[in-house]
Amino acid sequence: MRDKNVRIKDIALKAKVSTGTVDRVLHNRGKVSEKVRVRVLKILEEMDYQPNLMARALGSNKVYRIAALIPDHKNDSYWFAPKAGIEKAEKDLKQYGITVEQFLFNQYDGGSFITQAEEVTKSNPDGVLVAPVYYREVLPFFEKWKELNIPFVLFNTQIPDFDPLSYIGQDSYQSGLLAAKLTHFGQSHPGTVMIAHIDEEISNAAHLIKKEQGFRNYFIQNNLDMYTVMRAELKKNETTSFNKQLDDIIEETPDLSSIFVTTSKAFDIAKYLEERMIKHIRLIGYDLLSQNLYYLNRGTISFLINQNPRGQGYWGIHQLTDFLVFKKEVKSIKYLPLDIVTKENASYYTDEDSIYNDIV
Repeated sequence: MRDKNVRIKDIALKAKVSTGTVDRVLHNRGKVSEKVRVRVLKILEEMDYQPNLMARALGSNKVYRIAALIPDHKNDSYWFAPKAGIEKAEKDLKQYGITVEQFLFNQYDGGSFITQAEEVTKSNPDGVLVAPVYYREVLPFFEKWKELNIPFVLFNTQIPDFDPLSYIGQDSYQSGLLAAKLTHFGQSHPGTVMIAHIDEEISNAAHLIKKEQGFRNYFIQNNLDMYTVMRAELKKNETTSFNKQLDDIIEETPDLSSIFVTTSKAFDIAKYLEERMIKHIRLIGYDLLSQNLYYLNRGTISFLINQNPRGQGYWGIHQLTDFLVFKKEVKSIKYLPLDIVTKENASYYTDEDSIYNDIV
């Protein structure tokens, strides 16, 4: 094992050639006799020479343009965290020529996604980071980017069929299993548990389908057929209609004891439960939005599963940088931990210094 970095100068001295000759062998350019080339290559192998790609990138004037195709946080505050992670990564990697242009779309409007994805394609970036929340709409763009040899990294939603460079995020199926286990442990007596999708087109949201599959399979695999698992697709067009939907469910399901919210909107149901003074229903959801943390600290939400959206954005840019700049082999999947957050440990996850210490 080497105890110091091997320099081109060290190779040249041992091979008894100039540093220019070593450089020509390394880059397979210029005239070098076969005898010298073989000798230099042998010494390179013996000394385990590794090119200093970081130093090379620092000395290069090349700019790498990355397009980040993400939902606009103005429509859903969840997306502020990935945006912050992307911006931190761009700041950290700027010295290596990384620039990131953000293309923001309305996550509740498939047409908005298509428009922005078309703009990304026209800009012909060196790489794309995308949250593919619209399954059907994103597939043609995957094909187009592959034709153009544009590497793309996915985060938040895993779609492996089109061979992305990498996926960053949680294992949605496993997170559904985890939510079901938390539900079961908190509800030892049989009854009805509900999977709540809020403002989502489930048939076009691959990650939510996986979460629901994982949740349901926990009860099947553990032979818990005395529990009834139901699904509700709730629409939050206005408070009155949202509350009416929940009123009907509560009235028709007297043994409902737990609700699993598959997105970051557990706070909407928590607010309803407090307004109706319903205290027997346990609530599990995702993400450390301020609204969710408020109800977590009050005990209305029992658990939040942290999806580390800031880390998803941050690592997505890093994966593309490793591939584009440092020519590294990038793992096809980078799963982030399934963190269970309670009111007792929430402060650690909301401390920015702690978050970024974990990231970097």
